[in-house]
Amino acid sequence: MKRFDVIVIGGGMTGAATALGLAKQGKRVALIEREAPVSFDPEQPMDLRVSALSPASVALLQSLQAWDRVKEMRVCPYRRLETWENTYARLKFHADSLGLPELGFIVENRVIQLALWEQCKAQEHLTLLSPACVIKIQNEESGHRVELENAEVLHAPCLIGADGANSAVREYAHIGVTGWDYRQHCLLMHVQTALPQQDITWQFFTPHGPRAFLPLQDREASLVWYDTPSRVQSLCTMPLDALKEEIITHFPKELGDIEVIKLGAFPLTRRHAQAYVKNNVVLIGDAAHTIHPLAGQGVNLGFKDVASFLSALECAKEKWHSPSVYQGYERERRFDNHMMQLGMDLLYAGFSNECAPLKIIRNAGLKLANKEGLLKRQALKYALGL
Repeated sequence: MKRFDVIVIGGGMTGAATALGLAKQGKRVALIEREAPVSFDPEQPMDLRVSALSPASVALLQSLQAWDRVKEMRVCPYRRLETWENTYARLKFHADSLGLPELGFIVENRVIQLALWEQCKAQEHLTLLSPACVIKIQNEESGHRVELENAEVLHAPCLIGADGANSAVREYAHIGVTGWDYRQHCLLMHVQTALPQQDITWQFFTPHGPRAFLPLQDREASLVWYDTPSRVQSLCTMPLDALKEEIITHFPKELGDIEVIKLGAFPLTRRHAQAYVKNNVVLIGDAAHTIHPLAGQGVNLGFKDVASFLSALECAKEKWHSPSVYQGYERERRFDNHMMQLGMDLLYAGFSNECAPLKIIRNAGLKLANKEGLLKRQALKYALGL
């Protein structure tokens, strides 16, 4: 049996960041991941799954010494953000309003994960086990016993679940969830654009769901189309030429002409764990909460979890394994995550309603918010984690 201080199950972005941060604190860490990410080659086409990293998330990656490697691979900064339903009522944000060089970066999820893994492999106190499959977790008086498919047995007093929305660690800890399905699917499309590289990300609301644009490198972009499951399924089965015509018809003129390179779809769900901590089991990222992705806050909330957890343990010093320390992390993060979920739900519900008076009110609200400088800056600072 191999003994560690902490076992982290799930080696995605948040799991790798958590394990890396703990190892940098001198803790003996095992990181278990079912499937290793594909190595990077600059000639590879870009992945479908990308994230809009906030300055707070970039700061975490910098503290973990992974951000420089991310930049060496592929990133796309953006300086402007716009949201609207009608063109006369646009909410516009600009990096200059906060004195920032950019509002954030669009980065492939795999690139972020790879940069973190490279740092993980360089850590003396971190054992990276991948590909590895957990077949059994048992609670023992002194901690948690984890058995792997290859017959390896690990043990640690602290177990961290960073294994996604369908977390097996959460189930093992008997932590329930509250939530629902949004009855919407998300269609992701990687496209080539006729317009030159843009420094803006925008979101256009429709009664059926938002349409979003995320700039990538050169003349490439990621498009997001939220709609009913049947509509998204229909779009996925179309020939690419027919899909292109649907996109041009249903996206705003700001998009311009495009060519579809590849696409994928997934359902939208909202989940919140009833506890983040139980019997020295800690949930982080999607294992603790999922959110409607219309504002792109999912990975940023996960990285906020990581930063909070690492800070709590570092401040506790030799008493880091105390349950009260883990509970302090939950107190700090649960309210913020709940408020962000609530905000996204209100946006989703508010812009899905075609009631004429409500349309007038929400567009007037966007127009007013765009003029109200202080309110606008505060909202932007909150979203960026500043």
